[in-house]
Amino acid sequence: MIKAILVFNNHGKPRMSRFYQYYPEDIQQQIVRETFHLVSKRDENVCNFLEGGTLIGGADYKLIYRHYATLYFVFCVDSSESELGILDLIQVFVETLDKCFENVCELDLIFHVDKVHYILAELVMGGMVLETNMTEILTRIEEQNKLEKQEAGIAAAPARAVSAMKEMNIPQKIKDIKLPDLPSIGNLKF
Repeated sequence: MIKAILVFNNHGKPRMSRFYQYYPEDIQQQIVRETFHLVSKRDENVCNFLEGGTLIGGADYKLIYRHYATLYFVFCVDSSESELGILDLIQVFVETLDKCFENVCELDLIFHVDKVHYILAELVMGGMVLETNMTEILTRIEEQNKLEKQEAGIAAAPARAVSAMKEMNIPQKIKDIKLPDLPSIGNLKF
């Protein structure tokens, strides 16, 4: 099972984190720092998995990571997960991000955090891998984009209604209404 997914830059600044087990926020920050120190000091020519840090479970857990340009993508997993399977999952995640953002970069993760979490939720939910087929994932993302565009149209409906009401010039139309002459009070008989 996947315990956490962390993305941080070469300086250790977290760009995305998703924990599938509860940790208080201060412990989460310590886990990110410890994970960065474990992963960043490793040589480029060594394997991409190592024993988890003391905060994330020690020897019972593994850190599986890939380093792309300025970002580290780290999955913290228990012993039931395949290292090569998780490396492949990281590759699918990064390629999907790359297709969605056209050459994904660190700023995309910062400014589109909701979309990044949506993409991640298509791959992993509750610490379990849901989908690894990038075509399926991209199809779901495109469907989500269509829904968002439709909702944007619905959200703009009140503004369009106000604009239509202004164009109708209702105050002038009320003034133009011809009411029948009412008899004056003096002419009424009781």
